[in-house]
Amino acid sequence: MTTAARRTVSRRQRPLWMLAPGGVLLIVVIVVPLAVALLVSTLDLNQYTLRQWTDAPNVGLDNYVEAWRETALPHAIWVSVGYSVIVTVAAVPLGLAAALATQQRFRGRALVRSVFLVPYVLPAFVVGTVWRTFLQPDGPANGLLGEQYLWLNGPNSYWALIVVQLWTSWPLLYLLALSGLQGVPDDVHEAAALDGAGWWPKLRSIILPHLRGVLGLGMVIEFLHTLNSFTLPYVLFGVPAPHDVEVLPVLTYVESFQNFKFGLSAAMAVLSLVLVSIPLSVYLRAVRLNRNED
Repeated sequence: MTTAARRTVSRRQRPLWMLAPGGVLLIVVIVVPLAVALLVSTLDLNQYTLRQWTDAPNVGLDNYVEAWRETALPHAIWVSVGYSVIVTVAAVPLGLAAALATQQRFRGRALVRSVFLVPYVLPAFVVGTVWRTFLQPDGPANGLLGEQYLWLNGPNSYWALIVVQLWTSWPLLYLLALSGLQGVPDDVHEAAALDGAGWWPKLRSIILPHLRGVLGLGMVIEFLHTLNSFTLPYVLFGVPAPHDVEVLPVLTYVESFQNFKFGLSAAMAVLSLVLVSIPLSVYLRAVRLNRNED
């Protein structure tokens, strides 16, 4: 091979070498912990075998069977998916309405936009503590309603979790919708105004088609964020959580750090990963199909 040919090959391979640091980081941060989690999920690992966990008995898929049959995992999955869907669906119109309301210039727009972002930028621990105080039996919530409801226990706790999670999550859809609105060309708005289009035809025929990809991505992120939310339910209800709000991350935490069943909790974590990958794969497939159609 001549010197010129070697230089050409070297230049072609150079981008791959530039990706090497990112690839190493990906392996260390994602691949290795995932492999360890898969290994631990097949071991009978508890407080007695933790010190010598490499010698713990291998039980195969028994941890997965036990997690599904002998724990509250099916109920936790049902609760987590159910409230995540409700929060995601409710956050879309809230975020879109807020984005439309703050798109045009007006006096105090910067202040309004900052206020809209307050629920999103506050730490989940702070949000859970404030809402826990607000929802106490003798707290401001019951004072405003004039009734004595149990918001932190019983059936009402499920709706309390939805309200609090929605309050802290909808600004994400607001930000994405606002960024998508900036991409709508001005001439499109001018053409709609010249045609005398009202706000509903304009929203249905112009704005929503432009925001379809942004809102789809926002819904996937919102769903996954809510499904994996641990700090907010943990602070809001404590552990063990009430049966109606026993979400999957909290149940995994209880099995690991209270019951010290590390192999069982690792199996729950792996099942959580499988659950999370389903909507993500559906979204990626939808994006690929849209690209092929274009």
